[in-house]
Amino acid sequence: MSDNNKTYFISGGGTGGHIYPAFTVVEKLLKEKDTEKIYYIGNPKNLEFEIVQKYPNVEFLPVNVSGMPRKLSPELIKWLIQFFFAFLKARKYIKEYKPDAIFTTGGYVSAPIVTAAINLKRPYMIHDCDSVPGLVSKMAAPNAKIVSVAFENSKKILKSNNIIFNGNPVREAFFTVTKEEAKKKLNIPLDKKVIFAMGGSQGAKTINSAMVDIIKTLSEDMNAFVILQTGKKKYNDTVIDLENKYPEFKNNNNLMICPYFDEMVYPLKASDLVIARAGSLSLTEIIQCHLASILIPYPYAAQDHQRKNAKEMCEKGVALYLEDSECNGENLLNQIKEIMNNQEKLSAMQAKAKELAKANPTEEIVKQLKSTIK
Repeated sequence: MSDNNKTYFISGGGTGGHIYPAFTVVEKLLKEKDTEKIYYIGNPKNLEFEIVQKYPNVEFLPVNVSGMPRKLSPELIKWLIQFFFAFLKARKYIKEYKPDAIFTTGGYVSAPIVTAAINLKRPYMIHDCDSVPGLVSKMAAPNAKIVSVAFENSKKILKSNNIIFNGNPVREAFFTVTKEEAKKKLNIPLDKKVIFAMGGSQGAKTINSAMVDIIKTLSEDMNAFVILQTGKKKYNDTVIDLENKYPEFKNNNNLMICPYFDEMVYPLKASDLVIARAGSLSLTEIIQCHLASILIPYPYAAQDHQRKNAKEMCEKGVALYLEDSECNGENLLNQIKEIMNNQEKLSAMQAKAKELAKANPTEEIVKQLKSTIK
């Protein structure tokens, strides 16, 4: 193939934490002059299939695979048969489309293409998004040409001769949008301190409930501008809760209650303090925006990775930690005040986040991916 004629296989799925970083790399590759074709390998029943429809220049290649049962059972036997056929299909894709480079962000969806690459002795690169790498990343790392990680802790777990700490890939807007631009976009006064509480696209009932209890104190007594992203499915319940506990909230100019932000860069860039779960992508975006944070990890996350993510951030001085079971209005308010009423502490946490932020992880990852091409 000529130098201006590169074909890429990208895979990663099952959850947004694997999917969104993969599509960030896709977006970067689409802007490269030497990219001719990108194929995304995923499960057509998953979120990755929906997202790929937004990219007319990316072709979706389906593999029928699900998460592996962890116990010996008839379901495991069914899964092994399913996986074998997914592997054969992935192998066929490699032979048919002859990708110049293969890149995955983990999750069970990427297992067939990685296994096929190993079987056909084709070079590939993986990126693991969490501080506790998943099963697929552990399996794929030893044979990978390059292993990219989002957290330093992953280096201790993955076995590879070429492991690089890049941080998670994030969209270009995180490096170009300013705080002032973000505030103007959201109609927030430039002189206001901003507190942003979010629980991801699904929302977090614990965070929503605690915020409802203290939102009047934050927005009136502390005069902070408060953004609450409730999650799409939890928006109506949260608004009803607010109407019952704080009927005047609709007249409060210091409040913004939203189901979900499609462009997360704006509320994050506008903020001074973020209250959030501890998924890897959220943490990366919080760090790239140089923000102080209060992290309330989801207690049922796979391998308890959110707790471990959050504790690593606390050790680095960028966050305070609050257990989900202890997340009530009183405890959350105490932590918010600890940060917001102490400018020195707020500034120190923001400075630590800035130190951790990578110059441009997506750009570095794409350079490294290109270096795997023979």
